[in-house]
Amino acid sequence: MDNQSKPLAGKRVIILGGSAGLGLATAKLAGAEGADIVIVSSNQQRINKALEELPQGSTGFAVDLNREHNIKNFFEKTGSFDHLVYTAGENLNLNVIAETDIEKARQFFNLRFWSAFAAVKYAATHINKGGSISLTSGVAGARPGSGWSVATSICSAMEGFVRAMAVELAPIRVNCVVPGVVKTNLWDSLSDADREALYKNTGDALLLKRVGEADDIALAFTYLIKQQYGTGQSIIVDGGAVLV
Repeated sequence: MDNQSKPLAGKRVIILGGSAGLGLATAKLAGAEGADIVIVSSNQQRINKALEELPQGSTGFAVDLNREHNIKNFFEKTGSFDHLVYTAGENLNLNVIAETDIEKARQFFNLRFWSAFAAVKYAATHINKGGSISLTSGVAGARPGSGWSVATSICSAMEGFVRAMAVELAPIRVNCVVPGVVKTNLWDSLSDADREALYKNTGDALLLKRVGEADDIALAFTYLIKQQYGTGQSIIVDGGAVLV
C-alpha cells in the first residue's frame, strides 16, 4: 500500500497499556495504518498474545508502570519516537464515599494518573517534531454517578493535566480521549451477570442505545495521533452519555 492508504507509515507509536482493551485496539488500528508499534504492559504473557494480533515487526516490553524509575528506564532505553498513547489502568472498584478506604483510593491514582504523569515527564524529550501525547480520561469526570468519587476525581485531574501539558510542552500536541462505558477487560472484576447487566442497562439509557466497543475508542486515539492542529483537548466518545 502507498503512504496515502497507510498514513502512519514510518511513525513510531508507543502504547502504555497496549496489551489489552483500548490500548490493544489502538495498536491494531495504528499498526494497520503503517505505524511501527511498541506496546508496554506489566504482563509478558499478555504482551506475547497481543503481539500475535499485531503487524510483524511490532515489539512489546514488560514494565511495571506503578514504579517511576521503571518508566524512566524504559524511555531512556527506547530512544526517539513519534507518538505516545497511555491507556493503562486496573479494574475499577466503585464505592460510595462513606465506604471508601482512602489509602486504597490513593492507590487507584497511582497507575491511572501518576504513572501517566511520569510517562509524560520521561517521554517528552524523546518525541520527534510533529509528535503527540494522548492520555485517557473518562466520562465520569463530566457525568459522575453515586460511588464514582475516586474515578471522577482521576478523570478531572487528567483533563486538567492535559491542558497544562499542552501549554508546557508545546509544540508537542497533548490531548486525551474521554470514553464512556466500553466493553473491555476493565470490568472483569464484576461477575458475568453483573457485567452484562451493566452493559445492557447503560446501553439502553444512551442516545445510541449501546455501550462502546474498544474499536470505537481506538478511532479517537488514531485521530488524535494524525490530526495536526488540536492540542489541550478532551475528545468525548460516550454514546451520548453526557447528554442524558
